Amino acid sequence: MIQPNTRGTSMWQCVTAHGLFIDNLFNSSITKMDQCAGRSEADVVVIGSGIGGLCCAGLLARYEQDVLVLESHDQPGGAAHAFEVKDYKFDSGPSLFSGFESRGPQANPLAQVLDALGETIPCAKYDSWMVYLPEADFLSRIGPTEFLKDAILPLSTAAMALPPLSIRGDLGVISTAGARYAPSLLKSFAAMGPQGALGATKLLRPFSEIVDSLGLKDPFVRNWVDLLAFLLAGVKSNGILSAEMIYMFAEWYKPGCVLEYPLHGSGAIVEALVRGIQKFGGRISLRSHVEKIVVENGRAVGVRLRSGQFIRAKKAVVSNASMWDTVNLLPEESVPKTFQERVNSTPQCESFMHLHLGFDAEGLREDLGIHHIVVNDWTRGVDADQNVVLISVPSVLSPDLAPPGKHVLHAYTPGTEPFEIWEGLDRRSDEYKKLKAERAEVMWGAVERALGPGFNRDKCEVKMIGTPLTHQRFLRRNRGTYGPAIEAGKGTFPGHATSIPQLYCCGDSTFPGIGVPAVAASGAIVANSLVSVSQHSQLLDAIGI
Repeated sequence: MIQPNTRGTSMWQCVTAHGLFIDNLFNSSITKMDQCAGRSEADVVVIGSGIGGLCCAGLLARYEQDVLVLESHDQPGGAAHAFEVKDYKFDSGPSLFSGFESRGPQANPLAQVLDALGETIPCAKYDSWMVYLPEADFLSRIGPTEFLKDAILPLSTAAMALPPLSIRGDLGVISTAGARYAPSLLKSFAAMGPQGALGATKLLRPFSEIVDSLGLKDPFVRNWVDLLAFLLAGVKSNGILSAEMIYMFAEWYKPGCVLEYPLHGSGAIVEALVRGIQKFGGRISLRSHVEKIVVENGRAVGVRLRSGQFIRAKKAVVSNASMWDTVNLLPEESVPKTFQERVNSTPQCESFMHLHLGFDAEGLREDLGIHHIVVNDWTRGVDADQNVVLISVPSVLSPDLAPPGKHVLHAYTPGTEPFEIWEGLDRRSDEYKKLKAERAEVMWGAVERALGPGFNRDKCEVKMIGTPLTHQRFLRRNRGTYGPAIEAGKGTFPGHATSIPQLYCCGDSTFPGIGVPAVAASGAIVANSLVSVSQHSQLLDAIGI
């Protein structure tokens, strides 16, 4: 899905559906075997190497904790990993980013973590993407607008006054966040006038309420705002927190703003996080499938791998898996009833369809652009299945992702593909293959519309279609879901500590929610919570926030 910069970074957050990965992407210090080599214990064991887990592990290593990341697959990155087929290098997840070069209190969480780890990511810069709507096609650009100046800028000051990296999950937050940033918060409220504090409470309400208060009734504007909200968090404007939308608008429409694409693909982000973890002594073990979280005397004390190996966690176990998958890793008798009930009652976002292509660039227009959004029918709603298709052609900006004169492309339906129609199908059956071809047709049509008559699907050198079943299989996502469908005003994302002592969770099932910026923040919050306030404060000083 699109991740429009809720905290200033990656925007198109989706996951691929393949078991193909780039070989030798990382150095040989990453273990590649069916069980974890070396010491069978650590201060903190992190389950899963998605962005949230890697950010958590990186900061813990920076805090001089002995941290071990256990990843089931043979490459790190989770939903953000990259993979290679026939010399084409594909993004499996995020492909629209901004804010990698930002620094200081208002930087996005991922940029702050990379800064703490001393890592940088070279990027290509651009400022627009193509949109194909029932009414017309147009080029959407970022940059200053009157809407930002009059409606968003005052609230954005408050939204950006508290850096996510300052937050922790205990009373120490009074020092690291409350006292440290109280002056900037008060200043932002004062700048908003007499109703400042009252206005700031809108940040925790659905964004549709702000749209209503501005008297915006034009159907196209309302549809467009719904589309941006849905691509950001899997819910429309009546379900997304105003803080998320306001931060995105503030980042996209400020003077001099640009979008960024990491040179060498989104896998470069994962690679940078891995380098940072290893630089500070952290460990990553791939092909190390966690079968169970071990609970003794009511406390999480480690994990057991599918190989039977036990890995002890002296301080904590951190799960980067979804809430549904985390529950399944726990012994049934150790799961508190309230925890189980909350997980069972939390609605899920739907899954994805994916199309990955490699093809010759000959005959295509030179100003193709990297990103394209296709909406087929406003009346069905942006959250309707088969209605919105997102397309990325990253080789436009990073030519090394494809052989000379060729392009890689990733198209997908963003968290709108129902799992029910796939459930129980045999992936080798003719029924499955037929359904896959039928459900992929909307993506083919969108690609043909975006690329124009110079594109010929029959001449593609690489054609791969992914379904919710491949999502479930390779990313170990319950029902292939994008994450919890929690709407602002109707529910809140859980915190990071659980009712089982020494078990913590990060990722899209926890606060602040879905999306790369959000999961990076969640991983940072857990890491901060596991060290002293003094260590946390020293880190904030070191990175200038």
